[in-house]
Amino acid sequence: MRVTNNMLSSQLILNLNRNAQQMNTTQTQLATGRKINKPSDDPVGITYSLRYRAELSSNEQYQKNVDSAISWLDFNDTVMDQAGSVVQRLRELTVQAATGTNPQSALDSINEEVKQLKAQLIDISNSTLNGKYVFNGETYDVKPYDFPANPDGSFDTSGAASVLTDTGKINFIVGEAVQLPINVTGNEVFGNAAEADNLFVIFNTISQALASGDQKELSNQLNNIDTRTNKMLSIRAEIGAKTNRIELMQGRLSDLEVNLSDLQSKVEDADYAELSIKSKIQENIYNASLSTGAKIISQSLVDFLR
Repeated sequence: MRVTNNMLSSQLILNLNRNAQQMNTTQTQLATGRKINKPSDDPVGITYSLRYRAELSSNEQYQKNVDSAISWLDFNDTVMDQAGSVVQRLRELTVQAATGTNPQSALDSINEEVKQLKAQLIDISNSTLNGKYVFNGETYDVKPYDFPANPDGSFDTSGAASVLTDTGKINFIVGEAVQLPINVTGNEVFGNAAEADNLFVIFNTISQALASGDQKELSNQLNNIDTRTNKMLSIRAEIGAKTNRIELMQGRLSDLEVNLSDLQSKVEDADYAELSIKSKIQENIYNASLSTGAKIISQSLVDFLR
């Protein structure tokens, strides 16, 4: 078969383009640091890459949820500790007042402190985290213990014992199909209207007993205080258990992130040492192709007629 100049030129251009394309692909991988820059680079690898990316994105959101859940639980434990301190002080004052040796003036002084403790407990019951009331269930945008103001600027808290807080649970998704309720309601902590150990009922009863000098009633309330204290300690223990579980989830998610990132790197990341050698070889091949092509194409009929 006769080989024409046109065939030589076409074949040369085809080979030059092929070599240039290979060199361009290698240089692109070097520049981006990735061996998969478009699906055609590795159709199978791109499916794994997209899967790892999706799992890493989900893992990142789970980690954010875990951080938020830990913040909420830690805050709940803090305010529960504050409420426990108030109850403990109330018990000390009740024991002091029930001794039977206090004049009415001393009982009145104790009563004033009891009223201040009740106001402090109301403040604790309306605690907020990031603008959310932590003791009002799913209706965290509504103040649970909200009372009308008196003409002197104080608040009428006599109805605190009958307040019904929302019973909804705030669930945080902290893993694949893992939901964890992280809140407690005001009625669980402070009691509802039907419970004899409702903290606000206890405060009202003790305050009335102090005003009337009823030492027997003061002694009777000590059992209610102890019962409510035990319930609050039980809730704090549950909060601690949830915190421990979420911290374990936090460690697990952190390990999973490392593993997924390693797998993604094996699929996507380029080997710089290998690509550098490969790029140099392809560059030499391309330059040799240009040099050889220049010698072949430069020959024409005029060259043979000289």
